[in-house]
Amino acid sequence: KKQFKGYDLPMKLTDQGKVWQQMGRRVEVAGRSVFVIESKNQSSHLPHLLILHGYPTCSFDYHKVLPILSQNFMVVIHDHLGFGFSDKPKEYSYSLIEQCDVTLLLWQQLGIKKGHVLAHDYGTSVATELVHRNNHFDLPLDVQSLTLCNGSMHVELAQLRLIQKLLLNRWTGPLMARLSSEKTLSKNLKQIYHDAGQVSDDEIATLWQMMTHNEGKLVIAQTTQYIAERYKFWQRWIGALQQTALPTHVLWAENDPVAVLKMAQVLHKEIQNSELSLLPQSGHFPMLETPERWSDA
Repeated sequence: KKQFKGYDLPMKLTDQGKVWQQMGRRVEVAGRSVFVIESKNQSSHLPHLLILHGYPTCSFDYHKVLPILSQNFMVVIHDHLGFGFSDKPKEYSYSLIEQCDVTLLLWQQLGIKKGHVLAHDYGTSVATELVHRNNHFDLPLDVQSLTLCNGSMHVELAQLRLIQKLLLNRWTGPLMARLSSEKTLSKNLKQIYHDAGQVSDDEIATLWQMMTHNEGKLVIAQTTQYIAERYKFWQRWIGALQQTALPTHVLWAENDPVAVLKMAQVLHKEIQNSELSLLPQSGHFPMLETPERWSDA
């Protein structure tokens, strides 16, 4: 294990952002600095809950639910490379397969032998790569269960936002990334909440500062390419879900305009050992919009 200081934080980091940064640490993984938060209740009697966050945000998505989840789990959340306080290398593939490699190496360095995996949005594709490897007995840890939350694994059903399509395009992507702003983030986040009043200006400011930390705008278009990978590796990842015997919980906010309800129903039908839980009156980020109900579920 190796902890390093990394880069200086933005001068205007919000109080929420400062607290979140102070709760975590950076760990060197394959020559990169990965920011990770481990819940303080590290009792050996509690199982690990290993969380994979979504796009374009970071581990801060879980700041409201971490105290709740920590009552029953040793929670581990890290920022994927290109996100939050982790490194954002400019010369990097940002392949979901490599993100899976980094995730597994991090968990190994933290000494984690087994745990329950919970994934949201972008993180669900990292999770499906984990499932693929688990099906082929190629994992260094025992995955005890899988929870999939509002991720467009069935990308053919996704209702992509205009900003995602523009960022995905090789010509418009870099331009849109440069033109992006806190106002842009605010507008697009509020459109995918069920109740836009549930996201505060301070929360948006914190997320924006974490996105842009360490010249993050320069890699936004690159990280968006994960959408193309969902098409490219559809058979690998959806096939893995169809074949897995892992106990799987499909936990879905019903009012998500991007990862629509039909996805949850299709996943529940095709994953043999699955249960389906639906959260009414909740949008794409249920852990932020309806944290208590989401945590209970």
